[in-house]
Amino acid sequence: MDYRDEVFIAVAENLNFSKAAEELFISQPAVTKHIKELESKLATALFERKGNKVYLTKSGKLVYRSLKQIKQQYRDLEYELGRLNEAFNGSLRIGASSTISQYIIPKVIAAFHKRYPKIDLYLLNGNSFEMEQKLLDNEIDLALVENDSSRSNIKYIDFLDDEIVVVTGSNSVYSKKKVLSLTDLQSLPIVLREKGSGTLEVIYKSLAKQNVFIDKLNIFIHLGSTEAIKNFLCEFDGIALVSEKAIEKELRLKEITKLDLKGMRLNRKFRIALMQGHEVSATKLFMEFLSNYNF
Repeated sequence: MDYRDEVFIAVAENLNFSKAAEELFISQPAVTKHIKELESKLATALFERKGNKVYLTKSGKLVYRSLKQIKQQYRDLEYELGRLNEAFNGSLRIGASSTISQYIIPKVIAAFHKRYPKIDLYLLNGNSFEMEQKLLDNEIDLALVENDSSRSNIKYIDFLDDEIVVVTGSNSVYSKKKVLSLTDLQSLPIVLREKGSGTLEVIYKSLAKQNVFIDKLNIFIHLGSTEAIKNFLCEFDGIALVSEKAIEKELRLKEITKLDLKGMRLNRKFRIALMQGHEVSATKLFMEFLSNYNF
């Protein structure tokens, strides 16, 4: 692949010449020049404009699929040569859900980089459904998610157990309760994660099995991260449902109190998600490392 191919892929994935230029750190006229040269070389139009929007032509879609395959084959070659010489290099794009990216994966990535310093790592984070979409859009090589729903074209592999627990601020009036019933859970003011969060999905499904439904809870607010929830609990007289992995430090410092939920456990699995049939290059290496990591 030459540089014009890389420029074409950037434009095809952004469908925007300006965004592709920013991504590649070159000027927009330079992007236009490279695309025109590639179209001249291939003797076909690769993009068409309709109003202010840019679309791939049929030829453009064919070229994009082919160049992506070539790029992936080159990355696979880098990996196999590294395995042969025990000198791994290449790159790996990881997407991780909010809880995993904040509380689980940083130490794994640090250890992986120490073991394989020539592999360039890129980490994106968001909620589980956003990460699955980035995987489907080929923006990442694998996703680390916490939801328990599955898409048919994605392969899932469990890598770590987790439990969602009820917590309250240590100064809250509810910190002395120690044990909550399902009736308490429905009546007390509660803070939850946002829609699209894997944590919220697990809570929804687990409670539904007990005939307790989210819309019947006394929800005070939905927040976009577990950190936001923990900070909110410092000033809020209520409860929250969060990953136990996310509150280890606060429990040690006695800033947060964990409450038992009578007769119920909200267990789940953190999972690796990757496209079916796409276990390639550095992805394999990272999966092996993650599976054997001592958490």
